[in-house]
Amino acid sequence: MGRAFVYVILGGGVAAGYAALEFARRGGYSRGELCIISEEAVAPYERPALSKGYLLPEGAARLPGFHTCVGANDELLTPKWYKEQGIELVLGTKVISADVRRKTLLTGTGETISYKTLIIATGARALKLQEFGIQGSDASNICYLRNIDDADKLVSVMKSCPGGNAVVIGGGYIGMECAAALVTNKIRVTMVFPEKHCMGRLFTPKIAEFYENYYTSKGVTFVKGTVLTSFEKDTTGKVTAVILKDGRHLPADMVVVGIGIRANTSLFEGQLMMSTENGGIKVNGQLQTSDSSVYAVGDVAAFPIKLFDDDIRRLEHVDSARRTGRHAVASILDPSKTRDIDYLPFFYSRVFTLSWQFYGDNVGEVVHFGDFTSSSPRFGAYWVNKGRIAGAFLEGGSREEYEAISIAVRREAVVTDMGELEKQGLALAIQESQKEVPDSGLAVVGKPTYAWHATAGVIAAVSIAAIGYWYGRKRRRW
Repeated sequence: MGRAFVYVILGGGVAAGYAALEFARRGGYSRGELCIISEEAVAPYERPALSKGYLLPEGAARLPGFHTCVGANDELLTPKWYKEQGIELVLGTKVISADVRRKTLLTGTGETISYKTLIIATGARALKLQEFGIQGSDASNICYLRNIDDADKLVSVMKSCPGGNAVVIGGGYIGMECAAALVTNKIRVTMVFPEKHCMGRLFTPKIAEFYENYYTSKGVTFVKGTVLTSFEKDTTGKVTAVILKDGRHLPADMVVVGIGIRANTSLFEGQLMMSTENGGIKVNGQLQTSDSSVYAVGDVAAFPIKLFDDDIRRLEHVDSARRTGRHAVASILDPSKTRDIDYLPFFYSRVFTLSWQFYGDNVGEVVHFGDFTSSSPRFGAYWVNKGRIAGAFLEGGSREEYEAISIAVRREAVVTDMGELEKQGLALAIQESQKEVPDSGLAVVGKPTYAWHATAGVIAAVSIAAIGYWYGRKRRRW
């Protein structure tokens, strides 16, 4: 038994939802020719909501409120929407093998699904403690956060230990955002990670110090420079303490693990060209793999960044998933008019009352600016490489200010005096943004403005929980 489609999107994450919207707006397919295959039981949703609005103790975001594409202030793609658009959702379905040469996918139920064009949107999976030899890491009060089932478990475990102790393993995105959510739920938090400071892949020591001090003021304890080695458990098998390499025992009613992700490439290894450095499927500027009928998008795709002289990068962030999903569809349906993707790497986060955005690459010499001490902080940093701005970070900015730093990075603003740059701070980016220059092709497809990036970040980072809650309530009234 089997089914045949013209277009198959494999994976049901953020990139899949934005690809589906692009297909619907461009047309180019007939009813029943396009499907999304997902292991999850629900239609694509905005994954950032899981570590933000979904974990709120009151007014928490719930589906259908945060299906894609509300994170970019666009349509809400409910299952009804897919049906109306003639897009088939094949949910709760695991693909166990792929044959690129024959253009077929085999599901766990034994069904063969064939395609003419495949978009791989398989995303990434959370790294598990078992992979590092940690025994007993299958306890019921150990949580990860990658999908909605993980989020449901995390909410359930939080509710089971009000006022209790949580140990967060990892000091990156998930660790920081989950720690904030736990505090909001009145749970005492200790964060453990081996690095010298939090967000080690992005933050400078000075930036990290600010956020660590802020978290400390909220009651979070940091244990740095060591790792988890084992657990203490009770007679039911639940973790009661985390044992560290330095010998310390940390009491724990629950454990949250955020130690990174790994791209889901296994179905295509040996069939498509991989990026060994980045751990993803290598694609060109059209998001096309080494097989012309297969495209890859989102966390699984390693694609060239024009701003970095076409250096191949695999970017683990929702904005990249949204943009690459849309771009791949444009490349498929209108290749002659679709330029190579010209993506400006963009990351953001919002925790407590704080909100930051970063653009570009954190390479070169760092110059900090702004006020790190105010009760309403507004500060940032530039990374200067070979006399030009390569990256920029800003906490507490306005929409216009975030847009300004994105423009300064995109245009690789010239820096002749580092001392003067420190004095000017944000003013340099604002001045740069006010210059009239020819369009540099920031667009993924067509010619949107720089503001799309900054606006999308503000909407998604600041408001995704509110958007999800509002949409959910509004649609329940209809």
